[in-house]
Amino acid sequence: MKIRLTKFNIVIAALFLVLVAMVSLYVITRQTMDTPNILSESKTIELKPGATIRSLAKQLEQYDLVKCPKLLIFWTRLNGDAKRLQVGEYVINPGTTLSALLDDITSGRVRQYALQLLEGWTFKEFMQAIQDHEAISHELGDLTQQEVLQLLEISYDHPEGLFFPETYYIHKNTRDIDVLKRAHTYMKKHLHDLWEERDQGLPFESPYEALILASIVEKESAVEEERALIAGAFINRLRKNMRLQTDPTVIYGMGENYKGDIRFRDLRKDTPYNTYTRNGLPPTPIAMPSLGAIKAVMHPAKTDYLYFVAFSDNSGRHKFSSTLVEHNKAVDKYQRKK
Repeated sequence: MKIRLTKFNIVIAALFLVLVAMVSLYVITRQTMDTPNILSESKTIELKPGATIRSLAKQLEQYDLVKCPKLLIFWTRLNGDAKRLQVGEYVINPGTTLSALLDDITSGRVRQYALQLLEGWTFKEFMQAIQDHEAISHELGDLTQQEVLQLLEISYDHPEGLFFPETYYIHKNTRDIDVLKRAHTYMKKHLHDLWEERDQGLPFESPYEALILASIVEKESAVEEERALIAGAFINRLRKNMRLQTDPTVIYGMGENYKGDIRFRDLRKDTPYNTYTRNGLPPTPIAMPSLGAIKAVMHPAKTDYLYFVAFSDNSGRHKFSSTLVEHNKAVDKYQRKK
């Protein structure tokens, strides 16, 4: 009877020791997972295709973020995280815990890069910014603008104005074609929504014509609150069948020949974009208009203004006039200094 009792006690004691060991291991692991790191600055790790929890643990050990990689491997295999790792770059900020980092990695919250595509830029400038960005995977190569449009399944022959200027947040190895798809989708949605809500009686036959004028307003306006006034002046001219006579379209039509200054002969040289020699709108937008410029064209200020001239104080503001006599006086005052 004593022997049986001793064996029972041994089994109980063994089970107790196992339980204590398991609890201790759990407590140590939880402490390891929930203890903030002591980094002095952010670090970045990258999980490439085929990465495992062992390769992740090795990277973390290099930054001294895990003292015992086997604990991390044990924990993630126990809770299933080891099979949910997602490829990408991840930022480890000072004070971040391993639990929070694993939550990011298994949820795919990868490092975000900012890509600024500015309003008023041309498609060429858009593409240059995309090409120069460190996080973008370049697949378009030397394709022509028309080939890019075909790849995007865009029916227009010219890319200008078709992509929405915005600060886009992307992850590493985002494809250039995907950036353009996103920007084009945004532009289509904004243009469609604003077209549906536009003022009645505007002199446009299509949203694309409104987009053309919006690109001109974008280039002519440096002050937000003047956009509707500038749009209204241009629309008044269109209604009266007056030529728009706007320098940005001439500059765009000059292309590489523009050297920073417009001469009188440039205003007289006819191109499809010279609004001094041709009536109506140019054939395409001349830049990527902002949401504000598109809104201004869809809801222009209701005035009798037909002319405007920039003040000479570099403020970007304009003097608006309803008659040519008033306009000439304004030009003398603010530009010719008479």
